[in-house]
Amino acid sequence: MTKAVERYTAASKDREEVLSNPITGAHTVVLADDHQMLREGLRRLLASEFDIEVVAEAGTGNEVLDALRGHQTDVVVLDLSMPGVPGMDLIKRIRADFPSTKVLVLTMHTSDQFAVRAFRSGASGFLTKDSAADQLVHAIRKIAAGGAYVPAELAERMAVGLKDLDDAPAHQQLSNREFEVYRHIMAGKRLTDIAGELHLSIKTVSTHKSHIMEKLGVAGTASLVRYGLQHHLFEEHAAQAALLLEEAAAADMRSPLSP
Repeated sequence: MTKAVERYTAASKDREEVLSNPITGAHTVVLADDHQMLREGLRRLLASEFDIEVVAEAGTGNEVLDALRGHQTDVVVLDLSMPGVPGMDLIKRIRADFPSTKVLVLTMHTSDQFAVRAFRSGASGFLTKDSAADQLVHAIRKIAAGGAYVPAELAERMAVGLKDLDDAPAHQQLSNREFEVYRHIMAGKRLTDIAGELHLSIKTVSTHKSHIMEKLGVAGTASLVRYGLQHHLFEEHAAQAALLLEEAAAADMRSPLSP
């Protein structure tokens, strides 16, 4: 079966489900991503759907909260890497302040850890951006109807990872904030830059970095970056991380991550 036929079949099933269960008005959606072109693309993708209405867009965490205050929203399609409130914290905030609104994470992050942490924070669905064209509409409908959504291939990987919790890797011990700081480190950012983006003091970010290294059992930036590469944690930053590893090793651990 070709992808075009699969999409048509899925769309037909969605339409039958909606028509057999009439709703009052369309599912209302807020698109949250800091890239305007991506939001425009998503809006065009959803424009032809008879039961989905985009009521607002947002480019930062605070704009998401403002949009939800101004619009009754069924589903937020949420990127995890916007400026302002960190992604996992934002999911928790949305679920606490707007309990009737569901969160569908749409992200470039492919690591299973992001999906696990998103669901633990209160998300109802998780999609990577490269699968949006094929799966976004179905995911929104399913979540708006009270279900959950995760692509089959990701669900399988998550199930395998949860098979033996006693053998869970050390990075699962990291808090959401520590995991976010780790992501920025792997992207090659200085501690001062990380502090600015996360609205934290440099001392706090440095403390988080120390806790990360302690929990992972590594010493120094090179070992920290090597761990991330070996465990495929932040594959979207693999090129920057590999370069950073070379620089850190060549400079005898004097990486550009110091304040």
